[in-house]
Amino acid sequence: MALTVYNFLTRRKEEFTPVHEGFVGIYVCGPTIYDHAHIGHAKVYVSFDTIVRYLRYVGYKVRYVQNITDVGHLTDDADEGEDKILKRAAVERIEPMELVETYMQSYFEDMDALNWVRPNIAPRPSCHITEQIQLVELLLERDHAYEVNGSVYFDVSSWPQYGKLSGRKVEEQEGGARLEINPEKRHPADFAVWKRAEPGHILRWPSPWGWGYPGWHVECSVMATKYLGQPFDIHGGGLENIFPHNECEIAQIEAATSEQFCNYWLLNNMVTVDGIKMGKSLGNAITIKEMLTRHDPMTLRFFVLSSHYRSPTDFSEAALNAAGRGLERLSGTVALVRERQRDAEGDQVAAEWAAKLADYRVRFEEGMNDDFNTPQAIAALFDLGREVNAFLNSGQAASRGTLEAIDDFYRVLGDDVLGLRLDAKTVGASSQADADLLDGLVRMLIDVRQQAREARDWAGADAVRDQLADLGITLEDGPEGTRWRLSR
Repeated sequence: MALTVYNFLTRRKEEFTPVHEGFVGIYVCGPTIYDHAHIGHAKVYVSFDTIVRYLRYVGYKVRYVQNITDVGHLTDDADEGEDKILKRAAVERIEPMELVETYMQSYFEDMDALNWVRPNIAPRPSCHITEQIQLVELLLERDHAYEVNGSVYFDVSSWPQYGKLSGRKVEEQEGGARLEINPEKRHPADFAVWKRAEPGHILRWPSPWGWGYPGWHVECSVMATKYLGQPFDIHGGGLENIFPHNECEIAQIEAATSEQFCNYWLLNNMVTVDGIKMGKSLGNAITIKEMLTRHDPMTLRFFVLSSHYRSPTDFSEAALNAAGRGLERLSGTVALVRERQRDAEGDQVAAEWAAKLADYRVRFEEGMNDDFNTPQAIAALFDLGREVNAFLNSGQAASRGTLEAIDDFYRVLGDDVLGLRLDAKTVGASSQADADLLDGLVRMLIDVRQQAREARDWAGADAVRDQLADLGITLEDGPEGTRWRLSR
């Protein structure tokens, strides 16, 4: 089955064909760095991290570009209001770039905890001012923009294709409806590609039109095409930014160059809380750091991947707890397989299991090839797990080769592609030495419990089990002895 993606530009699923054979260029709008990242950010960037991982799994060389917005994003997401960076910096009484560095480090820490593969390039608009000025100059030369009092606005009437991504028409943008009336603009839908900076404005640069700073929309157009060329393959981001941000990205770069911006628009849906969009401005944002004090990072990643990236994800503690239990089941399967490998013999993979693994791999890939359907891919892992557990708990012998093949299946698809770190015993361990130490200590306590049971000291045996449970370690008794797994 060929890889198909839902392209918001055409509103249909299409077979994915890259511009350059064997290579995929992908740009994803990154966060505006003025606070700690929240769960909505986790959905965006875990989803696209998984998409990038799968593209690499099927053989593509991928250049993944995700910007860090550090200037120009105003508080109303259009052309009015305060710069979000400047506003927060004033509250905290620090330099704007000090604020950016603090929260950029926090963002990367959060995403590292969620086991992302860092983007190949993470550009910042403040480092690409020259290129943005050049694009503005080109728009003016081609009569797609006009300058008023040191600000430069894109003239939407000069570009009939404006609205082709979002479906929003220029005539729908009446003054005072969606956009605040600005007397400098010829039409309310016109948007700033360069903004005049008042004397007290800290983040500003010299330009042909005076001191100013770039418009939010122009930044992504410039950075995407600088590092990926034009057209490039995939533009990703949150669906909430389809208008005005993504729409304006397309208009300004295509008007300036007469070339298509990119071929496929992949946009993820939002995280909601009780059906209401999660966001800082709405006061219901839950930071990733807060979540990680109560849940394992892989539980949060599993929660995100349990719904399709284009579907809304409704957050609740009950949903996180359910995700944790599901992840435990998968991790428990992997732990059992790896435990049985220690004493197994024979390198041959049983023909029956070779066939089963091939079938489940096909199911996994069919899910991912259908617009990166991670719930379907995860279902394949669960269904295989049920068969594996039934087989291993039946008392039948399994060759080491068979167990290694099952282990490899979960390592490649569960860990490498979905990024779930399914080895339950090493979750939270900083090194293999730590993992081995933890395993040794728990096994020592299992032996103490077993001695208590043999002495019919049931209270003592239960005390060991309960104290381990309080620490997040679950013991599971079976016909071949007691196994343990992390339950947090």
